[in-house]
Amino acid sequence: MSILIDRDQRVCVQGITGREGQARTQLMLDYGTNVVAGVTPGRGGAEVLGIPVFDSVSAAVATTGAIDVSVLFVPAKMVREAAIEAIDAGVKLVVLVADRVPVWDAMAIAERAAARGAEFLGPNTLGVLSPGRAVAGMLGGRAESARQWFKPPLPTGVGIVSRSGGMSSSTGYYLGQAGVRISTIVHVGGDAVLGIRIPEAALRFENDAHTEAIVVFGEIGSSQEEELAELMRAGRVTKPVIAYIGGKAAKEGTRFSHAGAIIEGGRGTHAGKVQALRDAGATVVDSFGDLAAATVERLKRAGGSSLMSQAERDAVWTTAVTRIAPNSVRVRGHDISNLMGDVSFGAAVYLILSGALPDQRIGRLMDAILVASIDHGATPPSCLAARTVASTGASLSASVAAGIMSINRHHGGAIEDCARQLARIIARAKSEATSLEHAANATMVEFKARGERFSGFGHRIHTKDPRTPRLFELAAEAGVDGAHMAAARALQDAFAATGKPLPINVDGAIGAILADVGLDPALFNGIFMIARTPGLVAHVVEEQTREKPMRRIDPVKHAYDGPVVS
Repeated sequence: MSILIDRDQRVCVQGITGREGQARTQLMLDYGTNVVAGVTPGRGGAEVLGIPVFDSVSAAVATTGAIDVSVLFVPAKMVREAAIEAIDAGVKLVVLVADRVPVWDAMAIAERAAARGAEFLGPNTLGVLSPGRAVAGMLGGRAESARQWFKPPLPTGVGIVSRSGGMSSSTGYYLGQAGVRISTIVHVGGDAVLGIRIPEAALRFENDAHTEAIVVFGEIGSSQEEELAELMRAGRVTKPVIAYIGGKAAKEGTRFSHAGAIIEGGRGTHAGKVQALRDAGATVVDSFGDLAAATVERLKRAGGSSLMSQAERDAVWTTAVTRIAPNSVRVRGHDISNLMGDVSFGAAVYLILSGALPDQRIGRLMDAILVASIDHGATPPSCLAARTVASTGASLSASVAAGIMSINRHHGGAIEDCARQLARIIARAKSEATSLEHAANATMVEFKARGERFSGFGHRIHTKDPRTPRLFELAAEAGVDGAHMAAARALQDAFAATGKPLPINVDGAIGAILADVGLDPALFNGIFMIARTPGLVAHVVEEQTREKPMRRIDPVKHAYDGPVVS
């Protein structure tokens, strides 16, 4: 659980084609953020890092579906127009990264957001990051460092809310070094007029079951920290609050670091903020260097579960796949004993590969995909390799491994290749502002001219693969019928129009379906391996128990002698 951003939320990047936009989009993608679209006026039809680019947010929504979060990497003078455009397109959270946004522009954004039931973070924010889940903005700098510094909640962590961008990451880093897990880091921004502020972030943390305490990096100026103290006194924020307030030495009328950090008329002073928070029950440290230790101490007193064990702190590498502890096994956060008997194997495969548990319909579809590829007789290279090695007297594991090792680009790899080729047809249709049918036909003509074959179409045995229509039927029942499946059908029609039809085979069907489900094509060869392994085991055991050692295995002269089931 997290606040503001999660891996399932659909994210748009406005200004994606700029240098900053591209660099930060790479960070977000690498960290697992579900970036579905980019927007740069006049650049519609382009593609950045595999993300389609549109001329407007409304065009992105019309093509890709509803967008939850938009991150703006645009110049300050363009923030107002871009933010309002996103809000009007139905985006509910807009992250305003630029600094020096005119105050009246920020006020106009606030007015439109309130009217549309939306929110915004910033201006002058590095964004929000939920460790192990997603980032919207530029917190952490690089995905590798963010993973190393910020430890995700298991099951709880502390929420960090900061008025300083640099100190947002520093606070998370030092808490991680002290063995503290983090639920979400929120940089509210440093400007005078802001969207989500410290009090609003604190209320979200209060309502988040996976946040155990709230760590605040505050500053002089504004009344955010005093408002948090009022929420604590009113009983609306009951979780422990540990805070540091910067700017102790600043004099009235002097700006401390940010536009919003200025003492005026005796308001927003360091002493006033510290006193208000302490009177409300918060732990306030005098030195930033004491913040991590104070947080650890407060968590220990509360008997919290946000502290890492010594073994976890000493770990030289980590995994987000499965957590093993005495009497406990958790796969992607789910207790395996609760999964057993409640989810299918296909759903469990989807969970462990993607990190998210699918609904029952997608789980059933995954089961069908695994069954469809469980075996295809004695002639595929993987089976021939496994049985040949088994005939030498090799062990079951060595024989099956030989079969798995023969699954590569031309055997099993067609699933991934097809998905990527279909994606290029989709991108072509968008960039050329044409139909999928036209893009598919043009692509087919080019492939034929180069003498290349399109993966996932045609079959050496089947004129009509019997598994394809059933998979498409089950996909429809699961509500899956996206652009990749449409592109596959368009390409099939293009082949048929030439008089030499090449129907979609099982690899093409699986590639299109898995891509429309939203899985990464890099997983597809692995999914084929998972599906084919039981068949390889069966063939190896049959070879070891029915046949003579070192017999000649002919890939053509074979026959089936098992039962016939109608």
